[in-house]
Order: sequence, then C-alpha cells, then structure tokens
Amino acid sequence: MRQRTLLMALLCCAIVTAMNAAPAPNTFGSPNIKSVNALTFGPDGILFIGDSENAQIFAIETGDTEMKGDAEDVDITQVDKKIAEALGTTVENITIQDMAINPLSKKVYLGVHFVDGTPVIITFDEGEMNKLDLTNLNYTVSELTYAVSADAEDRRGRPLRGWSISDLNYFDGKVLVSGLSNKEFSSALYSMTYPFEDDQDVATLEIWHAAHGQFETHSPIKTFTATYLNGEPQIVASYTCTPLVVFPMTMLKDSEHVVGRTIAELGNRNTPLDIISMERDGKSYLLMANTSRALMKISYDAIEAYSSKLTEKVEENSGTAGVEFISLPLVNVLQLDKLDDERFVMLQRKSNGDLDLYTGTANRWL
Repeated sequence: MRQRTLLMALLCCAIVTAMNAAPAPNTFGSPNIKSVNALTFGPDGILFIGDSENAQIFAIETGDTEMKGDAEDVDITQVDKKIAEALGTTVENITIQDMAINPLSKKVYLGVHFVDGTPVIITFDEGEMNKLDLTNLNYTVSELTYAVSADAEDRRGRPLRGWSISDLNYFDGKVLVSGLSNKEFSSALYSMTYPFEDDQDVATLEIWHAAHGQFETHSPIKTFTATYLNGEPQIVASYTCTPLVVFPMTMLKDSEHVVGRTIAELGNRNTPLDIISMERDGKSYLLMANTSRALMKISYDAIEAYSSKLTEKVEENSGTAGVEFISLPLVNVLQLDKLDDERFVMLQRKSNGDLDLYTGTANRWL
C-alpha cells in the first residue's frame, strides 16, 4: 500500500512538472499591445513584438507563411509620408520604431508609433502598403520577469520603462531580449524558449567601456545579433558611444552576472541603431547602422581572429581601437534587415530630407 501511495505521489509530481513546463496555450483575440519597440521573426511566420510599456513579448501568428523565392527589390521613397497619409496624419505625428522582414514571404513589417504612443504595424509587399490587423488572431505572450518598473527614472528624471526592451532576436529556438531590469546591475539579457514556457533565463551584463574608461552595468545593449564564432554561439552587441562586445551564450544563464569581452571601440558621440549579418563569396560580415557615423562593415573573420580585449581608455575624442571596421558610403541609415542571401533593406534619411526604404546588395556594398 505504501509503495502504491509513493508511486501515485511520484506520478502526480510528474504531471504537475509537465504542466508547469508546457508551452503557454495560444490566446485568440486582440492582444493589448501598448508599444512596438522591437520586432523580429521566428518560424512559421511568427512575429515577435517587444512591448516595453507592458514589459512583454508577444508572439503573433501572422498567417504570412507563403514561401516566396525571388522577391522584388524594395524601393519606396518618402515612406514616412506614405505611412502618415494612410493613417490620416502627418509625418510629424509618427515615428518608425523598428523594421523586420518575414524570411518566408519577404514582406516588410514596420513598427510605428503615433506621437501619443499609440502603436501600429505597417506592412509592405511589392509596393502595396497595409496596416496589420491586430484583432482576432492567435498569439501568446511572455512577461519579462525583472523588467525595470513603470515609474523608474534616471538621474535626470527621464522615464526608463521604454528601455525595458532595447532589442529582440530569435536564434536557435530562443527569443533573446536585451534591456533594463530592476536588478542592482540593471543591464540584462533574457533568453526564453519558444513556444513560450516558464523558463526565462535572465543574466545581468557588465562591459568595459573604452570611450568612458570604466566598467558599466547600467547602460543597456542598444542593438545586437546572435551568431556562431569559432563554432560557439555568441551575442555580438553594441552600446552607446560605441563599444562592440561579445558575450558567450553558454554563460548567459539565469541569475548569472556576465562580463562581456569588449573587442572594439567604434567612436564616442554615437549610438548604434541596428545590426544585421550578411555574406559575400563565403565570407560573413556584420553591418551596423549608427546615429552619427556611416554604415559600418566588420568582418566576422576579424572578430574570430581577435582573441584579446580592450582594457584601457581610448583617450582621443572619437578615437577607435580593437577590431578594424570599414565605413561604407551610406549615412543616416536608421534600420536594416536581411531580405535574402544577396540583399538587405535599408531605411535611410537621404540628403534631400526624404526617408526612403530600399534594397542594397551584398555584391555592391560588401
């Protein structure tokens, strides 16, 4: 009898454990999305939306799953004016927050905020523009466990909640999220399995900031990508003023404090905006858009070969150090994403003031 009771108890524990580990069920309806701070795609047309105001990641089933082989080049001039007109407003009242391209359909998705913060998602497919209907769809949601509080402010009294999510990527079955947390060392990176389970790993981050000449734990990653370097999964991230830092993904475990390896200082008085990876002739390159500098190209071969790290202050104003980079003749690039193996899409402010969305090719720019 005692053996039977023990077996029943073990069975009940196994059932409870399985229920706790089971993916969150889909919800059908209208997700309460309050902001669209970051976008990225996962498998099967799943659009991940980073919502800083809610401190949540939404996984939206777009139904946009038709595989397109050869997509047309994207070429949309004055894209902000076209979006504003479609929304019944003017360009002064909207801001494009992020861009993601569905790797299946090659459709471009833009996260847009009205001046009052109201979010919308606009899609472009072969020049046709539509507003994504965020009602009556299947979605799941994961809430960030240690997000910076809604009323948190920096030393100047500026709200910090908008930095609860600074960037978002999907890599090898994981949703990776950078941003500010409520922990003592507030810069953090989340790793969560998709479909969402109750398994958020949250590591706090520390870097040597060569332009500032100090270690930092409170500035969030501004943009990052995930890739394999020398056969190991790595995060390649950049911060304001503009250090480039590598974090081994094997070290990014729950409640761990991880010191990244600063491999480059790319110049102060600058903020990185977006990072993508492209290939040409069997070589891989990192492309990074910036607020104050041209589009940067960095060879992944050079990153793999750089085994050292920066430990001294870069004294010269706008000085650089570490892994070498090439400044491409493309300035005021705001957003980037990969269209296919040969092409990428840029959102760029042109010299005449127009905001254009168009295609660049690896053969030309790499």
